[in-house]
Amino acid sequence: MKFLFASDSFKGTLSSRQTVELLTRAADKVFGDMGAVECSGVPVADGGEGTVDAVIEAEGGEKIYVTVCGPLGSPLKAYYGSFGGNSAVIEMAAASGLPLVPMEQRNPLHTTTYGTGELIRDALDRGYGEISIAIGGSATNDGGMGCARALGVRFLDAEGRELEGKGEDLEKVHAIDVSGLDPRVKDAKITVMCDVTNPLCGPDGATYTFGAQKGATPEIQERLEAGMCNYRDVIRKQFGIDVDEIPGSGAAGGLGAALKVFLGGEMRSGIETVLDLIGFDQRLEGVDVVVTGEGRTDWQSCFGKVMQGVGERAKAKGIPAVGLSGSLGRDADKIFDCGIESLMTTVDAPMPLEEALSRAEELYYLGAVRMFRFIRTGMEIASKQ
Repeated sequence: MKFLFASDSFKGTLSSRQTVELLTRAADKVFGDMGAVECSGVPVADGGEGTVDAVIEAEGGEKIYVTVCGPLGSPLKAYYGSFGGNSAVIEMAAASGLPLVPMEQRNPLHTTTYGTGELIRDALDRGYGEISIAIGGSATNDGGMGCARALGVRFLDAEGRELEGKGEDLEKVHAIDVSGLDPRVKDAKITVMCDVTNPLCGPDGATYTFGAQKGATPEIQERLEAGMCNYRDVIRKQFGIDVDEIPGSGAAGGLGAALKVFLGGEMRSGIETVLDLIGFDQRLEGVDVVVTGEGRTDWQSCFGKVMQGVGERAKAKGIPAVGLSGSLGRDADKIFDCGIESLMTTVDAPMPLEEALSRAEELYYLGAVRMFRFIRTGMEIASKQ
């Protein structure tokens, strides 16, 4: 019997790597007397928080630290990952993420993705030709101007003055000069990990969908939306591209649009990209059962999350996958359509959330033991038939 463990992190409590360790210990307890049971595990993320760490650990890569411009313009130390000789993986949140902005200073008129562009530039400086960029968790609504500016694109106002590339500059954009774009971008393969399909503008666009959580009041949203429409129109006029027709262009405050238009990035599902980066299909060879999971499983788990991606990859190879999650929410059973055969929770009795979180490691291990005992029972039943 060969197990493969591939769970998401349980945010705030257990890392993806910790779940592998706990599952291995529980499997050893339940199957230790049987012999010939092999366990392997790999950290996984869905293209959001923890993606760089998961890929580095899975592929034996390294962290590269760079001092970059933070979302409010102050310098900060961020890192990205390198692996496989020619590949780099970047989380835009490391340089331009919402947690980097104090609550009282959150205002997307004043934030920029410039630091994300600096991470990309550093990766190019070091010779990486395949760059994957996770764009969740942004503090920005600058249309990706800051990022593009760090790579040589100039955004000009009506008087020909260069703009900084903040949200408040969207309404001032009159022309875009790409003559100084880093020429190495053209030869690089850039993959954008994006699981939203929002356009740049409109009621479902970057500003009205995500602006409020970044500190935008209704008045600020109106100004940003007007600016974003102006930015869109300038891009359409100069480059003949309607970014509102590009699914995901509104992701990360419009960073998706800039990565597509100026860098030629390919939009891909975050979990699918991560699974490819860590060679997940190859890891499935010879596996009998896959164990996955996440902090909470509900209807959202079927839309670009770890359990969906892992379950569908396992199903494609005819391997059963089971889930061990912290809790189950509305329509959690929809995950059964994604290759997950059964679900169990780590919580074993009614308890306050604070208690469940503080006991996360203990509860996960005990839940894993219960799960493996069910699997062992199934094995014994099958052996008697």
